[in-house]
Amino acid sequence: MKSYEIRSPDGVDALALVERSQPEPRAGQVLVRMRASSINYRDLSTIEDPVSRKLPYPTVPNSDGAGEVVAIGPGVTRFDVGDRVAGTFFQRWIAGGITADAMASALGGAIDGVMSEYVVFDEGGLVAIPDHLSFEEGATLPCAALTAWHALIVKGGIKAGDTVLLLGTGGVSIFALQFGVMHGVRAIVTSSSDAKLARAREMGAWETINYRDTPDWQDAVRAMTAGRGVDQVIEVGGPGTLERSIQSVRVGGRISLIGILTGVAGQVNPTPIMRNSITVDGIYVGSRDMFEDMNEAISANSLKPVIDTAFPFTEARAAYHRMRAGGHFGKIVVSIGDQP
Repeated sequence: MKSYEIRSPDGVDALALVERSQPEPRAGQVLVRMRASSINYRDLSTIEDPVSRKLPYPTVPNSDGAGEVVAIGPGVTRFDVGDRVAGTFFQRWIAGGITADAMASALGGAIDGVMSEYVVFDEGGLVAIPDHLSFEEGATLPCAALTAWHALIVKGGIKAGDTVLLLGTGGVSIFALQFGVMHGVRAIVTSSSDAKLARAREMGAWETINYRDTPDWQDAVRAMTAGRGVDQVIEVGGPGTLERSIQSVRVGGRISLIGILTGVAGQVNPTPIMRNSITVDGIYVGSRDMFEDMNEAISANSLKPVIDTAFPFTEARAAYHRMRAGGHFGKIVVSIGDQP
């Protein structure tokens, strides 16, 4: 079988496409023929800087993938051959809160990822994907969709009439827009592209802000909400945007800290967080139970993930370069092999 491997710190163009032996499932394990994998910024960061993450060489990249079950080991009860499944980002986070052990089971980091034609999973590390989704669409769910669901629904408890601020139009923010619209939430979306903002409005965004035209976008958010501020911010920028997000949220509101697209260095004044009783949550994907709840909602509402571009397996490096360029809207996907 063919797999991609991180073998050096030399970045995307150094990814090696290699032949590996096809694995066999042991007791409690499931062999999945992977059909698609989606790319997250975390996957790109892992490829570009494996040293700081202490990755062993070789490591197969990517956390998110979907395919069909082709073999099961003894004792497997959750799946049968032919089932359409996706792997969970954390293979050992089944329910409850995150633990150190669960964090040590992240695909494409702590353990080999899914950029392979075949992958063996423990049966507990898989969920069924909604019937109405393609493999490419199903492959977008494990990280970006579940992160947005965890932030807005599980931790945020959003309800109809709430106002949320979504930074950018990448995978997490677009899923947050879709889940927000599903729940009757008023979403404000930011981007530097008027074309992307127009698409966001077509998808149900309540208001939009071009942050290049309006660099003090926190003031625009306040104006849109009659000075009150939003109930919740989906914060994917990090140090470069967090101060403005703090100024955008209402007294007693919530900031879901998800990404570091602007880098990791910077200082934040904690005083307004304290004075305004703002809750700041670090959100790192979610559990299998959350994933299955989310999939029920996706099925019930016939939600379709937004895919920016799908690349063939042999052109996976180009998919990572598109992620680095930052011009995508929604998710970037790699198709793996012929679709049945």
